[in-house]
Amino acid sequence: MLSRLAGVLVPWAGRLSVSADAGAEVVPGSIVAANHTSLADPALVLAALHGLGVRPTVMAAAGLWRVPVLGRVLEEGGHIPVHRRSRRAADALDLAADALAEGRVVLIYGEGGIPDRPDAGEAAPGAFRSGLARLAERTGAPVVPLGQAGARRITSGSVAKQLAGLATAPLRRPRLHVHLGAPIRPTGDLAARTAHAHAAVTEAWRTAAARVEGLPVTLAA
Repeated sequence: MLSRLAGVLVPWAGRLSVSADAGAEVVPGSIVAANHTSLADPALVLAALHGLGVRPTVMAAAGLWRVPVLGRVLEEGGHIPVHRRSRRAADALDLAADALAEGRVVLIYGEGGIPDRPDAGEAAPGAFRSGLARLAERTGAPVVPLGQAGARRITSGSVAKQLAGLATAPLRRPRLHVHLGAPIRPTGDLAARTAHAHAAVTEAWRTAAARVEGLPVTLAA
């Protein structure tokens, strides 16, 4: 249901385009690793994947399960709550590993949060937490790097700015782009695997950002 909703709502809020590297594919049991810039970008990612026939299981902040309607959709869809900074944080990796073993695709945000910036521009992904690398090592699943750009033109900044951006998006029709990279299998120690995944997602983001005309971008990592 979540993927179908995104597929309906995103075209209403903006102009989404999708591209992919040669060899990019999301096979069953893959981890999709995306950059996180805005409250709106999960919808972009889900809409793009929906168009490719992929319905991922999303790892998301546990607080979203307390949001009316959305929480029920997440629960019924079998998505995975991440209880950050708590003893239950490790549970999310266990659930994600089980989902991958069942052949589901898992969507994870390596940064683990949204950047605290007031502007609507783009910048390279922030530092990744170790969860993505640990999940990939534990399961042997391929990691598909995904870069998205333009979501901050829908929602970014203060609560008031986010509400205003969401309300005016259908009139402004901002350009949005999602780019899929070829799958990788991070190697080395935990730090090296995390850096490998971060570099791949950053490269996918660079491609996505370059496709959005007129988007203020800081291309330096």
